[in-house]
Amino acid sequence: MKSVKWAVFYGFLIWLIVFAVAMLIYPLRSSNRSLFESLMPVSLVTCVTAFAVLYFQRVESRPLREGILLGVVWFIVNLAIDQLMFSWGPMKMSFADYMADIGLTYLLIPVIPIGIGYLLAKRA
Repeated sequence: MKSVKWAVFYGFLIWLIVFAVAMLIYPLRSSNRSLFESLMPVSLVTCVTAFAVLYFQRVESRPLREGILLGVVWFIVNLAIDQLMFSWGPMKMSFADYMADIGLTYLLIPVIPIGIGYLLAKRA
């Protein structure tokens, strides 16, 4: 991996920004749940795309491998931080409920860096 430090840092920033968006629009969760549920993946995809573009500017070789590793790292970072919040932290939720409500959305995370890595590898 080109930079584990940057990968983990960007993964944390993705989590932080999406969490901040969730807190800002949280009142929608009860007043307009479908809008809340639509906005959250949009914010996630926007952050992942932006940070993937930043990360790939430093990648010079094996972009598909980088994309796969980056997607896995970001997925794990976001899941791990969420587990601190939802399993033991202030927002108690069972793991099964968490996965059904939030966790499966995180499967979007690896799709973007893997796709970018694939396209860059194809161009090389």
